[in-house]
This record gives sequence, structure tokens and C-alpha cells, in this order.
Amino acid sequence: MTRRLAFGLALVMTLSACGGRQALKPAAGASAIPTARGAAAPQTPPELMAPSPQSRPERNAELLTQSRERTVDPFDLPPQGQ
Repeated sequence: MTRRLAFGLALVMTLSACGGRQALKPAAGASAIPTARGAAAPQTPPELMAPSPQSRPERNAELLTQSRERTVDPFDLPPQGQ
């Protein structure tokens, strides 16, 4: 059991040291953010992070605009006892 614990601890410590802490830079000769077709300038990071209206539509607070009586469901049966 202690051997597994030691191996797990060593694995966690090894994996935690894998991440780099340097700032990311674009490759040589490449821009950080490519310009979209038809755009005059590339978008800024905040503009890229803002959701579009299509991805976050407005919410409609009124969910029940046409309420109706429920019809009888022949498959809505109570659970059977065992």
C-alpha cells in the first residue's frame, strides 16, 4: 500500500512540473490572431471571448403562453409493487 502511495505521489509531483510558465508567443513570421476575411483588423482577445447573439440568445421569461389541459395518457401508469 505504501509503495502505491509513493508511486502516486511521485507521479503527481512529476506531472505538476510539466507546465511551462513562459508567456505564449506566435511562431516566427506569424501574427497572433489571423484577420478574418473581409475584416479591416484582427479581433482583440475580449472580442473573441464575447459570445455571439446566436450562441447566447435572449431568454423569454414567459414560458407558458398557451396552457392547455393535459390529455389522458394511457401509458402513464403507477409503478407496480414487487
